[in-house]
Amino acid sequence: MRQAAIVVTATVVLLLIGTYATYRYWLGFPDRPAEQPGRQVTVEIPHGAAFPAIVTRLVEKNLVSNATAFRFYAYYRGLVARMRAGTYALNTSMTPRELLDKLVKGVAAPTVTVTIPEGKNMLEVARILDKKGIVPYEKLVSAMRDVRLMRHLGVPGDTMEGFLFPDTYKLKPRDKAEAVLRRLFERHQTVFVALRKQHPRRTLWFRTQLGWGHREIVTMASIVEKETGQAKERPLIAGVFINRLTFSRFRPKLLQTDPTIIYGCVVPVKKSEACTKFDGRIRRIHLEDQQNLYNTYTHEGLPPGPIANPGEAALRAVFEPKKSRYLYFVSKNDGTHYFSKTEAEHDRAVNRYQRGP
Repeated sequence: MRQAAIVVTATVVLLLIGTYATYRYWLGFPDRPAEQPGRQVTVEIPHGAAFPAIVTRLVEKNLVSNATAFRFYAYYRGLVARMRAGTYALNTSMTPRELLDKLVKGVAAPTVTVTIPEGKNMLEVARILDKKGIVPYEKLVSAMRDVRLMRHLGVPGDTMEGFLFPDTYKLKPRDKAEAVLRRLFERHQTVFVALRKQHPRRTLWFRTQLGWGHREIVTMASIVEKETGQAKERPLIAGVFINRLTFSRFRPKLLQTDPTIIYGCVVPVKKSEACTKFDGRIRRIHLEDQQNLYNTYTHEGLPPGPIANPGEAALRAVFEPKKSRYLYFVSKNDGTHYFSKTEAEHDRAVNRYQRGP
């Protein structure tokens, strides 16, 4: 009996010691590195990899010393299903806590810096993004013309034209077209809404006097963007176009701007017969073309939509047009324009700067 009591007592003591040791081990496991000192290793976690397979990879790289303990720890924290795929640069001196946090956070996706200049049309923007390896050109253009996507994103038009804000972005290579277009449109929205809030009276005037909303304001800004690269001229040119639409003595209400003709001959899917003969130079058949809905020499008012993607300066110029009596302007062939109040004065300026002596 005495010997049996000693055996039982010893067994209980050993169990208690074992239980305590196990408790201490589990308690300290999250903060105990697999190796010390550590070394750098690379681990690739494929998309869709099962948790046991991930643990096996970690053990093979000596990042985890006890697979069972690591699995229990991950289950305890509820992070088993939250580990992200990617290629990780890790160190074997990382503790299970640090390792698990890293795998849940994931690796930063590589990005590409892309600059969209002011005044590019949507096809040109698509080429820039394609060249940078963001989204293939065909996929982008298809998405830019997807009316259902426009409604989903909240774009006030049938295409993305005018709403791809010119700026410098950090984008993910091989991304989805919708994600990229959303990013550019949201940047446009931020700038446009801020300008609209700064100019409540002008916004109201546009709506009540011209029937303009978001799309029309952007359309005018795109024309201003294409007409001049001179910052100081933008408000004045915006004012000239608005004068043409509002002065009662100016009829018909033709904006007569060449960039709209070019756009109608280059970007739309359906083109007029005259536009099929367009080779980069505007000829009389293009000036007289009534089938080209973007021809502001034959159609009054604004064209059907934007002709480029305007930047903040061009948008601001439309909200802050410079007041004048000018109705005409002509290029001086030095990057600037000569402005006139009458047709006779304009004709003299054309003879001087365009036709020569």
